[in-house]
Amino acid sequence: MDTDTDPDAAAPAASSGDEPQRPTRRRWGVGWIAATLVLGLVVGATLGLLIPHLRTPADDSVEAGFLRDMSTHHAQAVEMSMIAHANSTNPQIVTLAGDIALTQHQQIGYMQAWLRDWGLSPTSSQPPMAWMPDSAGSVVNNLMPGMATPEQMAELRKATGKDLDIQYLTRMRDHHLGGVHMAQAIIDSSDDEDVVWLAKTMVSGQQSELALINQMLAQLQQA
Repeated sequence: MDTDTDPDAAAPAASSGDEPQRPTRRRWGVGWIAATLVLGLVVGATLGLLIPHLRTPADDSVEAGFLRDMSTHHAQAVEMSMIAHANSTNPQIVTLAGDIALTQHQQIGYMQAWLRDWGLSPTSSQPPMAWMPDSAGSVVNNLMPGMATPEQMAELRKATGKDLDIQYLTRMRDHHLGGVHMAQAIIDSSDDEDVVWLAKTMVSGQQSELALINQMLAQLQQA
Protein backbone atom coordinates (compact mmCIF):
# COMPACT_ATOMS: atom_id res chain seq x y z
CA MET A 1 0.00 0.00 0.00
CA ASP A 2 1.30 3.46 -0.95
CA THR A 3 1.95 5.93 1.94
CA ASP A 4 1.59 9.68 1.46
CA THR A 5 4.61 11.29 3.24
CA ASP A 6 3.75 14.89 2.27
CA PRO A 7 2.92 16.67 5.60
CA ASP A 8 0.79 19.26 3.77
CA ALA A 9 -1.15 16.53 2.14
CA ALA A 10 -1.39 14.55 5.35
CA ALA A 11 -2.49 17.46 7.50
CA PRO A 12 -6.05 17.77 6.15
CA ALA A 13 -6.54 14.02 6.52
CA ALA A 14 -5.28 14.11 10.12
CA SER A 15 -7.29 17.19 10.95
CA SER A 16 -10.66 17.01 12.47
CA GLY A 17 -11.84 19.34 9.67
CA ASP A 18 -12.11 22.48 11.81
CA GLU A 19 -9.00 24.17 10.30
CA PRO A 20 -8.54 22.71 6.81
CA GLN A 21 -6.75 25.76 5.35
CA ARG A 22 -4.41 26.57 8.26
CA PRO A 23 -1.05 25.51 6.66
CA THR A 24 -1.72 27.57 3.50
CA ARG A 25 -2.86 30.61 5.47
CA ARG A 26 0.32 30.48 7.59
CA ARG A 27 2.58 30.52 4.50
CA TRP A 28 0.69 33.49 3.03
CA GLY A 29 0.95 35.30 6.37
CA VAL A 30 4.70 34.82 6.62
CA GLY A 31 5.18 35.92 3.03
CA TRP A 32 3.02 39.00 3.52
CA ILE A 33 4.90 39.97 6.68
CA ALA A 34 8.26 39.50 4.97
CA ALA A 35 7.18 41.62 2.02
CA THR A 36 5.89 44.31 4.36
CA LEU A 37 9.16 44.36 6.28
CA VAL A 38 11.17 44.68 3.08
CA LEU A 39 8.87 47.44 1.84
CA GLY A 40 9.19 49.18 5.18
CA LEU A 41 12.96 49.07 5.03
CA VAL A 42 12.93 50.53 1.53
CA VAL A 43 10.49 53.30 2.47
CA GLY A 44 12.37 54.05 5.69
CA ALA A 45 15.70 54.29 3.91
CA THR A 46 14.16 56.54 1.29
CA LEU A 47 12.60 58.86 3.87
CA GLY A 48 15.83 58.88 5.81
CA LEU A 49 17.54 60.27 2.77
CA LEU A 50 14.79 62.71 1.91
CA ILE A 51 13.62 64.13 5.25
CA PRO A 52 16.83 66.01 6.17
CA HIS A 53 16.60 67.79 2.84
CA LEU A 54 12.89 68.43 3.23
CA ARG A 55 13.58 69.99 6.64
CA THR A 56 16.37 72.22 5.39
CA PRO A 57 15.34 75.91 5.56
CA ALA A 58 14.54 77.36 2.17
CA ASP A 59 16.28 80.27 0.49
CA ASP A 60 13.46 82.64 1.50
CA SER A 61 13.08 81.26 5.05
CA VAL A 62 13.35 83.39 8.18
CA GLU A 63 16.35 81.27 9.21
CA ALA A 64 18.31 81.99 6.05
CA GLY A 65 17.42 85.68 6.22
CA PHE A 66 18.49 85.93 9.83
CA LEU A 67 21.82 84.13 9.31
CA ARG A 68 22.70 86.34 6.34
CA ASP A 69 21.73 89.62 8.01
CA MET A 70 23.28 88.73 11.34
CA SER A 71 26.53 87.75 9.61
CA THR A 72 26.69 91.25 8.12
CA HIS A 73 25.72 92.81 11.45
CA HIS A 74 28.38 90.81 13.30
CA ALA A 75 31.03 91.69 10.72
CA GLN A 76 30.77 95.37 11.62
CA ALA A 77 31.00 94.56 15.34
CA VAL A 78 34.18 92.61 14.66
CA GLU A 79 35.60 95.53 12.65
CA MET A 80 34.80 98.08 15.38
CA SER A 81 36.23 95.80 18.05
CA MET A 82 39.46 95.25 16.14
CA ILE A 83 39.89 99.04 15.81
CA ALA A 84 39.40 99.48 19.57
CA HIS A 85 41.60 96.49 20.41
CA ALA A 86 44.44 97.85 18.29
CA ASN A 87 44.24 101.52 19.27
CA SER A 88 42.91 101.77 22.83
CA THR A 89 45.27 102.14 25.79
CA ASN A 90 42.58 101.18 28.31
CA PRO A 91 43.10 97.53 29.40
CA GLN A 92 39.37 97.05 30.04
CA ILE A 93 38.50 98.27 26.55
CA VAL A 94 41.19 96.09 24.99
CA THR A 95 39.90 93.01 26.82
CA LEU A 96 36.23 93.70 26.01
CA ALA A 97 36.97 94.45 22.36
CA GLY A 98 38.98 91.25 22.04
CA ASP A 99 36.21 89.16 23.59
CA ILE A 100 33.53 90.66 21.33
CA ALA A 101 35.64 90.24 18.19
CA LEU A 102 36.42 86.59 18.95
CA THR A 103 32.85 85.69 19.95
CA GLN A 104 31.15 87.32 16.99
CA HIS A 105 33.74 86.04 14.53
CA GLN A 106 33.07 82.51 15.81
CA GLN A 107 29.31 83.03 15.46
CA ILE A 108 29.79 84.24 11.87
CA GLY A 109 31.52 80.92 11.27
CA TYR A 110 28.49 78.99 12.57
CA MET A 111 26.06 81.00 10.47
CA GLN A 112 28.03 80.77 7.24
CA ALA A 113 28.63 77.04 7.72
CA TRP A 114 24.91 76.37 8.15
CA LEU A 115 24.04 78.34 5.02
CA ARG A 116 26.67 76.35 3.13
CA ASP A 117 25.35 73.04 4.52
CA TRP A 118 21.83 74.01 3.41
CA GLY A 119 23.10 74.69 -0.09
CA LEU A 120 22.21 78.39 0.15
CA SER A 121 24.10 81.51 -0.82
CA PRO A 122 25.76 83.44 2.05
CA THR A 123 24.19 86.61 0.68
CA SER A 124 20.68 87.49 -0.41
CA SER A 125 19.06 89.57 -3.11
CA GLN A 126 16.38 90.55 -0.58
CA PRO A 127 16.56 93.90 1.27
CA PRO A 128 18.00 93.78 4.80
CA MET A 129 15.53 92.61 7.45
CA ALA A 130 13.03 91.35 4.84
CA TRP A 131 12.75 88.11 6.85
CA MET A 132 11.74 89.90 10.06
CA PRO A 133 8.05 90.61 10.80
CA ASP A 134 7.21 94.27 11.48
CA SER A 135 10.66 95.41 10.34
CA ALA A 136 9.34 98.37 8.36
CA GLY A 137 11.33 101.49 9.24
CA SER A 138 14.08 99.62 11.09
CA VAL A 139 16.52 99.87 8.16
CA VAL A 140 17.94 103.35 7.58
CA ASN A 141 20.26 104.05 4.66
CA ASN A 142 20.48 100.29 4.10
CA LEU A 143 21.87 99.82 7.63
CA MET A 144 20.30 97.35 10.04
CA PRO A 145 19.36 98.43 13.58
CA GLY A 146 22.33 99.60 15.63
CA MET A 147 24.84 99.60 12.80
CA ALA A 148 27.23 102.54 12.56
CA THR A 149 27.20 104.76 9.49
CA PRO A 150 30.27 105.06 7.24
CA GLU A 151 30.91 108.48 8.78
CA GLN A 152 30.81 107.07 12.31
CA MET A 153 33.19 104.27 11.34
CA ALA A 154 35.58 106.86 9.89
CA GLU A 155 35.46 108.86 13.16
CA LEU A 156 36.18 105.72 15.17
CA ARG A 157 39.25 104.91 13.07
CA LYS A 158 40.66 108.41 13.65
CA ALA A 159 39.84 108.61 17.39
CA THR A 160 42.41 108.19 20.15
CA GLY A 161 42.52 107.99 23.95
CA LYS A 162 39.35 108.54 25.93
CA ASP A 163 37.47 109.72 22.84
CA LEU A 164 38.15 106.40 21.15
CA ASP A 165 36.99 104.44 24.18
CA ILE A 166 33.75 106.41 24.51
CA GLN A 167 33.03 106.21 20.79
CA TYR A 168 33.63 102.45 20.77
CA LEU A 169 31.44 101.77 23.79
CA THR A 170 28.67 104.04 22.49
CA ARG A 171 28.65 102.44 19.03
CA MET A 172 28.85 98.93 20.47
CA ARG A 173 25.97 99.60 22.87
CA ASP A 174 23.75 100.66 19.96
CA HIS A 175 25.03 97.71 17.94
CA HIS A 176 24.21 95.20 20.68
CA LEU A 177 20.72 96.67 21.21
CA GLY A 178 19.98 96.20 17.51
CA GLY A 179 21.49 92.72 17.49
CA VAL A 180 19.48 91.57 20.50
CA HIS A 181 16.30 92.86 18.84
CA MET A 182 17.04 90.80 15.71
CA ALA A 183 17.95 87.68 17.72
CA GLN A 184 14.76 87.87 19.75
CA ALA A 185 12.75 88.12 16.52
CA ILE A 186 14.18 84.87 15.13
CA ILE A 187 13.61 83.12 18.48
CA ASP A 188 9.93 84.01 18.13
CA SER A 189 9.76 83.09 14.42
CA SER A 190 11.83 79.91 13.99
CA ASP A 191 11.49 76.29 15.08
CA ASP A 192 15.01 75.38 13.95
CA GLU A 193 16.74 74.18 17.12
CA ASP A 194 20.26 75.17 16.03
CA VAL A 195 19.30 78.67 14.90
CA VAL A 196 17.21 79.30 18.03
CA TRP A 197 20.06 78.03 20.22
CA LEU A 198 22.53 80.42 18.58
CA ALA A 199 20.10 83.35 18.83
CA LYS A 200 19.55 82.69 22.53
CA THR A 201 23.32 82.56 23.01
CA MET A 202 23.59 85.96 21.31
CA VAL A 203 20.86 87.48 23.48
CA SER A 204 22.39 86.18 26.69
CA GLY A 205 25.96 87.17 25.82
CA GLN A 206 25.17 90.61 24.45
CA GLN A 207 22.86 91.51 27.32
CA SER A 208 25.71 90.71 29.74
CA GLU A 209 28.08 92.85 27.67
CA LEU A 210 25.53 95.68 27.58
CA ALA A 211 25.55 95.83 31.37
CA LEU A 212 29.36 96.00 31.35
CA ILE A 213 29.40 98.61 28.56
CA ASN A 214 26.98 100.85 30.45
CA GLN A 215 29.12 100.59 33.58
CA MET A 216 32.34 101.37 31.69
CA LEU A 217 30.74 104.29 29.84
CA ALA A 218 29.50 105.81 33.10
CA GLN A 219 33.00 105.56 34.60
CA LEU A 220 34.65 107.14 31.56
CA GLN A 221 32.15 109.98 31.28
CA GLN A 222 32.57 110.84 34.98
CA ALA A 223 36.37 110.77 34.88
